[in-house]
This record gives sequence, C-alpha cells and structure tokens, in this order.
Amino acid sequence: MSSDSTISAVGFCTYTGKGNFDTLEDALRTIAGLGANAAELSLYGEEIISGGRIIPGRAERLTAITRQFDLRYSVHGQIVSNFMDREHLEYQKAVVRAMLELCNRVEAGILVHHSGSAKMPAQSRIADLDKMERDALAEMAEIAKGYGVRIALENIFAVTDAEYRQTPAQVGETVQAIGSANVCGLIDFSHAYIESTRLGLDWREQIKAMAPVTGHLHVHDSFGRPYNSMTKFYHPAEATALGIGDLHLPIGWGDIPWEEIFEELTFLPDTMLIMEIVENRFANEQADCLARALKLAEIANSRRLAA
Repeated sequence: MSSDSTISAVGFCTYTGKGNFDTLEDALRTIAGLGANAAELSLYGEEIISGGRIIPGRAERLTAITRQFDLRYSVHGQIVSNFMDREHLEYQKAVVRAMLELCNRVEAGILVHHSGSAKMPAQSRIADLDKMERDALAEMAEIAKGYGVRIALENIFAVTDAEYRQTPAQVGETVQAIGSANVCGLIDFSHAYIESTRLGLDWREQIKAMAPVTGHLHVHDSFGRPYNSMTKFYHPAEATALGIGDLHLPIGWGDIPWEEIFEELTFLPDTMLIMEIVENRFANEQADCLARALKLAEIANSRRLAA
C-alpha cells in the first residue's frame, strides 16, 4: 500500500492507559508486532493536555515512545469534542488546537473529531447549530493546514430522541460545505448502522452518501441495535451476547457485510483504516482482524486500479 492507494494504511487504535505510558508503549509494540503499518493514538485518555495547554514533559515522553515504531499515526481527539457546545466552545477549540499540535509532534496526519451534539432544538435552531459547527471546523482547518493534518469528522449516534445528531449523510454535507482539504469525513460503520436503525434510515445509503468525502475509517463490528431501556450491563460480554449497542467487536462477530461494502464504496486517496477493537479484550482476535482488514483494503485498492 502507498499514499496513492485508496486505503494506504491499516492498523488498530491503542487502548488508553489512562496516563500510564507503559500501557501505550505496549499497545504500539503489539500493533507493530502484528505487522500493521498504522496506529491510532487514543490521546483523549493519556493526560497530556491540561486546561487546553500541552504538558511539556508528558508530550516529550509521548514522542519518545512513538518514534520507536515504524508506524503511521493518527490521533483520536476528545470523546466529548463537540462544536455544537456553545457554552464551552472556546474550551473545546483550545483542546483541538492542542491536539493538532500533538499531531504535529508525533507526525500524525489525521485528528479524529466527533461530530456535534445538542439537546434536540426546535427545527428552526438546527441550522444555527450546524453553522456553529461548520464555522468552528473551518477555523480549526486553517490551523490544521499549517501542520499538514486533516481533521476527520466522525459520524456518531444519538442515544435518545432528545439528542440532536447529524446523520452520516449530513456529516458528509458538513464536510462538503466547509470545502477544505484539511477536513474530511470519517465513516464509523457501526455508528452509522446503529443511528440508521434508530431513525429508520437505509444505512448503506447513508454511508454511500458520505464515502466520497471520507478519508479515514473506523472498523469494528456490531448488529446495529440501538440502546434502549437496556443500556446497563454488568459485563461487556452481556452486551455482546444480546448484540445491543456500540460493541466494538472483532470483524465477523457482528452482521455487517464488510466485503459487500468495500466492493461498492469509494473513499478519498490515502485513507487510513483503523480497527477500533477497544481495550485488550480481543487480543487473541487481533491477528485475524488484521488479515481480514488487509483483504478489505485490497478490495478497495483493486477497484481504484481497475477504474
């Protein structure tokens, strides 16, 4: 795979050590040892930013670790990143600025940013929320340009009808409206599946609409079953057994038709595929997941060559 390929890198996210850099280093060593060529750094959980400012010693320790491995990096920003959060918007921007600087330090070409959410407003206010997010993303895109980083806007799902979230197709429209080479879409296939089920939408059509502006992929399996009255589980395995929610399962454990999807969707060149097989629950499945993901990348790349 090369930067001329549709999918140029395949790997895993790191599971967060909650500030324990030994855990991060072990995760990267495992990813590199498996033969992957990419890793997504889950920096939202590593205690490197305080009040919107980078902690110098922590950042130096981070770069000392990442330089040990021959991997391409992306960075996952805050889980709570939200450019529809009017009350805390300046705090949100400050953290994204710091995350972009961290991307530069570890030579990561992508910063993952979650699409916005808000309490479900009156219909007339939805356009204001969408504009607030677009304006903030456009502002951050100028900073990202200076670092050579793309902000990848990820589709998320709402948990209740009282929450406003853009559909995957609408996330794609947001990226198009910004019109910056430093902002692209990030398709999280399972998130799209869950949200489309919740809203009664055709999820394959939703991701098809988003694909042309997409430059980053999150791959993990599920059954697309939204959270409902049963949202509390005593152990993650119980959610897996019931097939409910955002399960982050190994490829093949859910019912997403991966090969069909990769045979029909075309993404931007130099797209990175990251498997969000979170924590270390599925360490024994990682090698099989990597083999499956490489085959998916081959499907996408061979279609581009044929075109």
